[in-house]
Amino acid sequence: MGIIVWCVLFAIVIFFAFVVTRMAAQNKEDGLHDTGLAIIEFGRAFPNEAIRQLQATENGQAIFVRLHDNKAGFMRNMSRHFACHLIKPGRVRVVSSQTGRGLVIDFLDAPHHNGDFEFASAKESAEVALWLLGNYIAGPDKDLPFDYISAANKH
Repeated sequence: MGIIVWCVLFAIVIFFAFVVTRMAAQNKEDGLHDTGLAIIEFGRAFPNEAIRQLQATENGQAIFVRLHDNKAGFMRNMSRHFACHLIKPGRVRVVSSQTGRGLVIDFLDAPHHNGDFEFASAKESAEVALWLLGNYIAGPDKDLPFDYISAANKH
């Protein structure tokens, strides 16, 4: 009788371990699809930045962040933690991917994050590209010289 009880307990422990590992594998696959988690983690990394919009990649491993003053940020799932950083103006290169639904991005300040980022649609990819382009030009470069006369104002 005692051996049967031990066998049943052993089977229960094995079943419990199997269920726990399956749940852990499912959570690992989820990535950053949970935007609430992304907001919390990015807010923890940059508490003085207000988030306007988030856009996740198709696989959920990266999220691009549009901030209140048209700055851009980036978050990547690094399996045990989330890497967050602000993209400095002029410190990113962006090219459309061959699929048309993604971007090939080179972060000049964080080359370990370089890569191809595929989105669910071309519209989402274009939106992120616009955020990065708005952030692409450094502030002093946006200002025109005082004596600048545009072609529209010339007579």
